Amino acid sequence: MKISNRKRVMVTGGAGFLGSHLCERLLNEGCDVLCVDNFYSGTKDNVTHLLSNPNFELMRHDVTFPLYVEVDEIYNLACPASPIHYQRDPVQTTKTSVHGAINMLGLAKRTKARIFQASTSEVYGDPEVHPQRESYWGRVNPIGIRSCYDEGKRCAETLFFDYNRQHSLDIKVVRIFNTYGPRMHPNDGRVVSNFIVQALRGDDITIYGDGQQTRSFCYVDDLIEGFVRMMASPPNFTGPVNMGNPGEFTIQELAESILSMVGGSSKLVYEPLPGDDPKQRQPDISLAREQFGWEPKIPLRQGLEKTIAYFQKFLGQ
Repeated sequence: MKISNRKRVMVTGGAGFLGSHLCERLLNEGCDVLCVDNFYSGTKDNVTHLLSNPNFELMRHDVTFPLYVEVDEIYNLACPASPIHYQRDPVQTTKTSVHGAINMLGLAKRTKARIFQASTSEVYGDPEVHPQRESYWGRVNPIGIRSCYDEGKRCAETLFFDYNRQHSLDIKVVRIFNTYGPRMHPNDGRVVSNFIVQALRGDDITIYGDGQQTRSFCYVDDLIEGFVRMMASPPNFTGPVNMGNPGEFTIQELAESILSMVGGSSKLVYEPLPGDDPKQRQPDISLAREQFGWEPKIPLRQGLEKTIAYFQKFLGQ
């Protein structure tokens, strides 16, 4: 029997970049939060400030193994999300997406919990449609160096929708586009953290390709607001729904913006583009706007200021 009226929420990957911000938000909303992480790419440092909260619990666990707990809601964020981390052990990355989804869906089925899947814009691959709508099926290489992540996340979506159809499970699926902010891993190989760390250290800023490929950058607080709204949306709305900032910038523009904000003597240098790197990424967020009135509020420059301040402190500057 449940004694407290406090909502019990589990966040897998809760010590990661996005997970730690989500745990913080849920605690502020009065939830009991169980943060589950195996610390492969997440770190205890991201949640140390939450450990003194009596409504927060941290558990070391790998989601590729079953977990037996009692919860009302599950946010499944467990999976390394940067190419450097997910390509280090690609078989484990696929297992985390697929076995992890099976285990969390099984838990949700047993506890009758609503379950949220953090999917990715990578399910669209290198898209032929621009901007990307949820109805687009994608253009993904199934045997490339990024496939462990792209196809793992695609298979996880399949599992979520099959559990919904077969077991009437209450699911929510979000496709996340590029997100940035404090607590990004300094060595995760993503452009925002890469460029900021290189600029702060006075190193040359490395651009892969000609810098004309585009990305859309969403500040983390905006994304977490979207997560919470999606989880609270009516049961008949399952998604998938895109979440990201529709503002589109070239990688060159991002590098130049960060360089002008940090200052210093860094120069832009160009390296060959990695395999299967998409040329364009821009979300169509019409569905999120229609369903629960969500759209990003924080402009790129304001978000970069907060992120640069975090990395200055992190690097002891």
